Formats: sequence, C-alpha cells, structure tokens
Amino acid sequence: MGFQYVNNLPTPDEIKERFPLPAELKERKAKRDQEVSDVLTGKSDKFLVIIGPCSADNEDSVCDYAERLIKVQEKTADRLIIIPRVYTNKPRTTGEGYKGMLHQPDPEKKPDMHEGLIAIRKMHMRVFAETGFPTADEMLYPENMTYLDDIMSYVAIGARSVENQQHRLTASGCDVAVGMKNPTSGDLSVMLNSVVAAQQGHDFTYRGWEVKSGGNPLAHTILRGAVNKHGQCIPNYHFEDLVLLQELYAKRSLDNAACIVDTNHSNSNKKYMEQIRIAKEVLHSRRHAAQIKDLVKGLMIESYIEPGSQKVGEHCYGKSITDPCLGWADSERLLYEIAENA
Repeated sequence: MGFQYVNNLPTPDEIKERFPLPAELKERKAKRDQEVSDVLTGKSDKFLVIIGPCSADNEDSVCDYAERLIKVQEKTADRLIIIPRVYTNKPRTTGEGYKGMLHQPDPEKKPDMHEGLIAIRKMHMRVFAETGFPTADEMLYPENMTYLDDIMSYVAIGARSVENQQHRLTASGCDVAVGMKNPTSGDLSVMLNSVVAAQQGHDFTYRGWEVKSGGNPLAHTILRGAVNKHGQCIPNYHFEDLVLLQELYAKRSLDNAACIVDTNHSNSNKKYMEQIRIAKEVLHSRRHAAQIKDLVKGLMIESYIEPGSQKVGEHCYGKSITDPCLGWADSERLLYEIAENA
C-alpha cells in the first residue's frame, strides 16, 4: 500500500514564529543550561533530578505537577537542580497504545500531528512560563527535536533509539545535555559508543539540509536496567554496576564522564515504589566511593500527582496512562531525602 501523505506539517521555524519564547525565558534557560553543564563537567557538586510523569498526557495536570516542584526546588536549591519531565513522545514496544501528545493531543481521539505539534509546544512553554523550569523530553524522532530545542535543558535518548545513527548525529548538534540510555540488552558498550559518536562533530543530512555539528561534550550515559533473553529485568544501578561503568569510561577518551541512574523501567521492573529504595541505594553508593560520586550526577524518576497508572479513558486526574509512577506525596519526601544525602 505504501505511504498515504495526509498533511504537510509546519516546520520548526514556523511553529516557533507562531509561539515564540519570550526574552526573559531565553535568559532563564541559558542560566539553567549552564547550571546543568556545570554539574556534568564537575564544576558544581549539585545533583540533577529529572522527574515527572512517564508521559505528559494532559496539559493542566502536567503544569499542576510542575508547579508542585517549585517549593521543593526553592528549599533544595543549594543541593538539587530539578528538571521536569515533559515527555510528549512515547516509544511503544509493539507499536500499540498511546504514542504521546505529539501524536494524540487527546489520548481518546485519533492521531492529529498538526495539532500535536502545537500542543506539545504550548505545554512545554506553559510549564516553563509558570514554573521557571526549562524542561526535559525524549528525542524519539530526531527530526522533531527542533520544535522544542529552545525550551528544553535536557534531552534523553531511549533504549530503543540509542543505536540509531540519526539519533547519535542529532545529539552531536544539541547544545544542551543529552543522556544516552543503555539498550534493552544492557550492553554498556553500545551506550558508550553512542556517547563517543555524540561527542564528535559530524556532517550529515537533517530535515532536508546538509548540516554540520560541532560535537556535544555534555553527552553522557543513563543506566535504565536491561532485559535478558527470557524477558526478565536485570537492574544495573548496584554499586558493582557503577564501578564497572566507571572503569569502562576510563578506557575511553571521553569528555566529562557522567551517568544518570533511571530508577524505573528495568531497574525497578516497573514496580514504581521501588524507585524510592533504588534512589537511596544509589546515594549510598555515592557516599561509599569517591569515584562513584564523581560519576553519578543525578537520578531520573517517574512521578505524577497520583500513584500508579490507569487505562486511557478512566479520567483520574494526574495519574499516568502509561507506566506507573510515584505519587506526589512520596515524590516530595524522596526529593527532600535526596537533597539531604546527595
């Protein structure tokens, strides 16, 4: 059957022209970008926490959640740099299910990419404008990254994308921190190869252009656990895993050896309450060994207003429609504990 061309979508420049980022937010983002950079390069001993819903499915509840982070950030500003997850692109293992706001501005209706591009831009901007937090999102579709690149201070590349050449090359042209997750197989060399590629400059094609990138020294690793051949989850956040990653970093000529630990996904076997225990264990490992403290720069946590998850159409405000998340009460307590122990 082939492709059926449905709509000619607006370009990133056209979307940005319609919904421009105000000058004061540009200044705020530049400051935050530098703060994140200073952590990853070792100039700052603050700790990154990339936290928020598994999927940003509803603008009002996502902004409500992000606003709750303001008080926590104010009280922990000497120790933590909080970046809200506003994940609008969702990879699906089988291709089924909710693919994120980009595809479905309303999860209960059919895909509408044109409206989705507007919806994700407006939501990221609203979170930033109302909270002062530049955002984080996943680079699932590299050609869409520039719709939001002026708003985000952190970009993640997922386990299913980390081996893809276009993701690696696009990351090399980003001017903010990009985290490369280990693939679902758990192969750390694949993840590190992705960092090597992203830290180099490249000539490649992007959105119909020949482009040149300068390399991204802030490309780093994210440990998210693995899945073995029997479908069992294998965590990789333990002390021995972190020591191994540090040793593998030492064998490569890479700038700014840095790692973020994802407390959910295969590290928790998607048992969302385990994120609390995992976060505490990682912090203990950092206190136990100086080389681990130097390596592990932050945590990634899936958290929303209500704990757990729900099916699309159940309409529980602030509850995930994809992976289960920590609820706000537990998340708030955990953030303060991280600040005390990081």
